[in-house]
Amino acid sequence: MKKILKTTLLLLCLVFTITTYPQDSLRSNKEIKVLLLKASKYLNEFETELSIENAKKALSLSLKLKNNDAIARSYNFIGLNLVEHNEYEKAIGYYKKSLTYADKAKNDTIKSWVYNNLGNLYSYNLKNHKKAIEYYLISLNHAKKVGEIELNYNKLNVISTYFDSNQFDKGENYLNDVEESLGFLNKEFEAQFLYFSLKGDYYTNKKQFDNAEENYLKALEICQSKPKNFYYYHEITINESLSTFYNSQNDYKKAYQFLYVADSLKEKYNRKNNIRKVKLLGEQIAHEEIERELIKIETEKKDQDQELLNFKVFLILIGLIFLITLLILYSQFRINKIRVKSNNELRVANEELLIAKENAEEASKLKSQFVSTVSHELRTPLYGVIGMTDIIEVEHKELINSPHLKALKFSAKYLLALVNDILKVYKFEENQVVLENNLFNLEDKLETIKNSMENIASKHNNSIIVIVDEKIPQFIIGDSIRLSQIIMNLMSNSLKFTRNGEIEIIAILKEVKDDSIYIEFKVRDTGIGIPKKFQDKVFEKFVQIDRKEDDYQGTGLGLTIVKKLIDLFGGEISLESEENEGTTFTFTIPFESGEDKVTEFVNNIEVDLSKPKTYRILIVEDNKINQIVTKRLLENYKFICEIADDGYQAVELLEKHDFDAILMDINMPKINGFETTKLIRQRNYSLPIIAVTAFEKEEVEEKAKISGIDDVIAKPFDAKQLFKMIHQHVSVKQV
Repeated sequence: MKKILKTTLLLLCLVFTITTYPQDSLRSNKEIKVLLLKASKYLNEFETELSIENAKKALSLSLKLKNNDAIARSYNFIGLNLVEHNEYEKAIGYYKKSLTYADKAKNDTIKSWVYNNLGNLYSYNLKNHKKAIEYYLISLNHAKKVGEIELNYNKLNVISTYFDSNQFDKGENYLNDVEESLGFLNKEFEAQFLYFSLKGDYYTNKKQFDNAEENYLKALEICQSKPKNFYYYHEITINESLSTFYNSQNDYKKAYQFLYVADSLKEKYNRKNNIRKVKLLGEQIAHEEIERELIKIETEKKDQDQELLNFKVFLILIGLIFLITLLILYSQFRINKIRVKSNNELRVANEELLIAKENAEEASKLKSQFVSTVSHELRTPLYGVIGMTDIIEVEHKELINSPHLKALKFSAKYLLALVNDILKVYKFEENQVVLENNLFNLEDKLETIKNSMENIASKHNNSIIVIVDEKIPQFIIGDSIRLSQIIMNLMSNSLKFTRNGEIEIIAILKEVKDDSIYIEFKVRDTGIGIPKKFQDKVFEKFVQIDRKEDDYQGTGLGLTIVKKLIDLFGGEISLESEENEGTTFTFTIPFESGEDKVTEFVNNIEVDLSKPKTYRILIVEDNKINQIVTKRLLENYKFICEIADDGYQAVELLEKHDFDAILMDINMPKINGFETTKLIRQRNYSLPIIAVTAFEKEEVEEKAKISGIDDVIAKPFDAKQLFKMIHQHVSVKQV
């Protein structure tokens, strides 16, 4: 009976009418109503990816309008879909979010549905009958305020759960209540079927076999009448019940007949169900896109409030500045004679300081140009080397294990890592690194870092363990990218010097002070340790400890970068280490709690419905080797490519052929990538243009945006990252 009741009440929760709120945003509320009806329809048809998509859109609109009723319904649909994906813990989370907003909306109907859905989940999926009964009884209290039909469906659920846990005496009272209400259920075939089936179970338990047989046959008769929208699995279960019943009565002929019918129907059902399972296996739920969308809604509102506050502060400051200016003018008037003399003396000193300042600025500018130029000139050939090794691995499988090819690829990546590390240290010295604030889940972030390092860990048979203090808020605000850089550099260092051991990442809530929470991080390994005499030097530039001939130890800049990043956070780092026992790096940095910044938002529900596509790409590149590398990388993934040696040739090719996207080099003769893009945009071509450059992304990003370039990727790049970027921009342009 469990499968029957689960499906019945799932379908019941789909049939509802959305209330249209008398608000100014009537049109948006109507749109929400349509989206939720679509979510209901697609869930009923087991099209969970479409159901989630419509529920997500409805949730986004509802949050903007603060429509608590619609928010509660949206979260309920997300929970129902996650149950279909066997994501039970996440489903419980969304059901509870739905109840929060149902309380705000004071909607007993939604409360009845959600508590009933929680009961279903605990009864049929988690097999926790005690917990299920608790939720069903709460649902009953709300259903009493809704209507007789819903109340009786809830009672049938309670009966089924009591019977499944062999508590027939407790279920009997509810069964009698439903019997008295059969008059209200004359058109509710699902409810009638469930009542007679459960009545048969009850009489079987009481060994009143004639009554049991009579009720089972009544239930079968309802199935055979084929009511509209009647769940076809009911017929399977009642045939199985009758087969079991007749077998207990030693009537083996009838038992076999009903078992044969049940098996035939089940085989047909399983074929359909297997198709659905295969479809569900193809669905991927991503984590961050929907999170960003809903956070954006909250952030926009916060920004509007902040702009108003800033304007008021601006007016006050203007008034203060005006008063201060008057005071300064009055003071200047009184000491004007003294100033004339002083100015004559200071003029000479200022001229000397100005010359010194100009010289310093010129030196700094030359230094920046030198670093940028060296970076560009090194990355351009490195892109060719790394790209060629990737192409050789793809096109010449016989060389994939060649020691010479591995040595070439290793050397190129080593040189690239050296260049990148030097640039990072230079940016710190020039104060070009600025922390950003974003909302993130610390535990998810650490798990992502762990997953990205698993391959490196397995190389030396190491395991990675993540431990997060439960007292840390679920969401915190800070620079998650810089934090990731710190953790990954420390982990890389630990993995390098550990064999057959463990690396632990531990996060502990150290202190809560005013609006800040101080989190202590530990990266602990069981490796070879650091000798005492070197422990004071490990954070200095280019310092390497215990270099082995067979083990690449890096550039000696990893811990330097860690120290500078932690200083930027306003934190401190220390280490404890014993030789042949291991090393522990400990640092504490402050964050803000994100719990009160975003009231509610959706996690991990974006369904990836994309399919591989073949795109026609125009590559604008003057370097012949880079032309070959980029073209071959794209063609190996079924892209169709054309080459333009310069910007003018690119414009000519655009007038002759249709392309899905352009990969634009920046540093080219005749006309650079920025000017070429301006020419293309002036001719009203709107296709995506992605700058592929050996410059640092931050150096060209602003100028690229002004010229009309959609995105920037730095050489050498990860081919998959480029393909994802192309797909995203082409998809947006085609919408």
